[in-house]
Amino acid sequence: MTGPLAALGLFSVLPVPASARTPGPGVLRWFPLVGVLLGALAFVPALAVWRGADGGSPLLAAALVVGALALLTRGLHLDGTADLADGLGSGQPAEQALAIMRRPDVGAFGVAALVCLLLVQVTALGTVLAASSLVEGLVVVVLAATAGRTAVLHAAARPVAGGSALGSLVAGGDSPVVRWTATVVLVAAAAGLRLLAGGSTADASWAAGAVVVALIAGAGLTAHATRRLGGVNGDVFGAVVEAGTAAALVVLAAGTAWT
Repeated sequence: MTGPLAALGLFSVLPVPASARTPGPGVLRWFPLVGVLLGALAFVPALAVWRGADGGSPLLAAALVVGALALLTRGLHLDGTADLADGLGSGQPAEQALAIMRRPDVGAFGVAALVCLLLVQVTALGTVLAASSLVEGLVVVVLAATAGRTAVLHAAARPVAGGSALGSLVAGGDSPVVRWTATVVLVAAAAGLRLLAGGSTADASWAAGAVVVALIAGAGLTAHATRRLGGVNGDVFGAVVEAGTAAALVVLAAGTAWT
């Protein structure tokens, strides 16, 4: 159990024994399961203001879910998103861009990226919740949180950027079999759980499509970051989580308009 516990200790605020806090190259294989747990926990605050479909405020519920995810992860992935936006937005060569990303402050590009990202996540999730039952809402939140983290499994297969302690520690630790098995299982689970939650075949297709689009968005961001920075690091991983989550939510929101 040290693998799952190490993943929880590294990527969340959930308490784990000190003896299990030593991450290794295989820790990322448990990242999707961390997403399942965090998504389920983040959904709980929504129940205070929303009871399914038109019962309560789906937009406020979405804001509470997104805020809870940020709290449960110490803002780790949001911080990485801001740092990556500042580094890439600077237009500087790789070494200088990485130095900008290591600064403790957040620049204009980082602020803009966070504002846009959080607006998209909250409004997209609010749109989905407005047309969902409680069970469907839970499935959506867990699915989006897990999709973003599964995208990191593929990002970690890239070379590591210079000076990245986290990237050097966890990148490249899993085989393609692990990455693609997790991907196939998630796509199948997304469709299956959507059906079990009361959705139609079209809803299940949109759920599976949301996972695929999340992975494509993560892959595109990873490829761009690798080209600009010479590899991946912890900030890239964080941005992939948030971008993948947002992409999944946007597709699921689109599904409510077209089904």
